[in-house]
Amino acid sequence: MPIVQRVRPRLARQNAPALIEALGAGEFEGYASLFAIADGAGDVVAPGAFARSLKHRGPGRVRMLYQHHADEPLGVWETIVEDARGLYVRGRLNLEVERARDVGSLIAQGALNGLSIGFRAIRARRDKASGRRLLNEIDLWEISVVTFPLLPGSEVTAIGAKAREAEILKRAAMWLRGQPSFTPKET
Repeated sequence: MPIVQRVRPRLARQNAPALIEALGAGEFEGYASLFAIADGAGDVVAPGAFARSLKHRGPGRVRMLYQHHADEPLGVWETIVEDARGLYVRGRLNLEVERARDVGSLIAQGALNGLSIGFRAIRARRDKASGRRLLNEIDLWEISVVTFPLLPGSEVTAIGAKAREAEILKRAAMWLRGQPSFTPKET
């Protein structure tokens, strides 16, 4: 009779600190664009494509809109940077604007989470084999919160409605690492 032996794969331990930040009311973050991934129109953004535009405009001159409607601004972008994954954004909804309050509630609920860029292609080339357009330089005009983003994965990743919970998690992580995380009054 054969002996059946189950061997479990050895687990590797990796320390990867989670970036837990308390976002304020109306603040959210995510990725407005991802590098090297084709969107629904066949456009692929190259790393570095936003660099010149961001240097020229900065986040303050890139508009935050609802569904690409110029007459529906929602707030302001505080951070727009390229990282290894794509175009990371962090913004603040103007909660004095009714549409922005609605959008904030829908993002917090998970009913709305897409991000989409409005731009003009400065330098691009078409790949003859795939038919896709490689965007090497983009003039970024606006970033919209949208229902259906053209690029899968371009979405809100966190919203500030849970700032208290984030602070608790951050302190608990510090405590687990043996770092002081609570004042004597809090214990």
